Amino acid sequence: MSMRFHLSLAAASAAFVFALAGCASTSPTQPRASADLEPTRGNQVKGTVRFMQTGSDTVLVTGVITGLKPNSEHGFHIHEKGDCSSGDGNSAGGHFNPTGSAHGKYGASAHHGGDLPSLLADAGGVARVNAEIRGISLASGAANDIAGRGLIVHADPDDYVTQPTGNAGARLACAVIR
Repeated sequence: MSMRFHLSLAAASAAFVFALAGCASTSPTQPRASADLEPTRGNQVKGTVRFMQTGSDTVLVTGVITGLKPNSEHGFHIHEKGDCSSGDGNSAGGHFNPTGSAHGKYGASAHHGGDLPSLLADAGGVARVNAEIRGISLASGAANDIAGRGLIVHADPDDYVTQPTGNAGARLACAVIR
């Protein structure tokens, strides 16, 4: 290999590193939060869910939840209070609803800010969530800020009709979004 090629390669590598460093310093850090789901009394459901602001009122929700019944569906909601102290998850209060909307299916009709897509467990009882949710935020002080709120996995599917809960049943796991 010639000396000229080594110098050209080194110069190109250095330029690439500087370009990446420049991009990193000019891109804003997106607000993030996470929630470590713990089972409510008598249940085995747990998991970690992460939240990342992707737009002014859009949050990417990702995570893995385990301990569910194989091939089952579960209501999944952000609740108004970041309190899991009661043992049954009821201390988290009702669904987070900053706009006073009726309960419904996320993305299809009027719905609470806390209405998330249902969890679908696979044959091993594991559910994965990867959804971009509009209408919520991690912006401190915003009316639709979810930081400090509760996150609940319910025992039953959400029927998207029954007010104000979707008839999703008992609370299997609870977390505080931090």
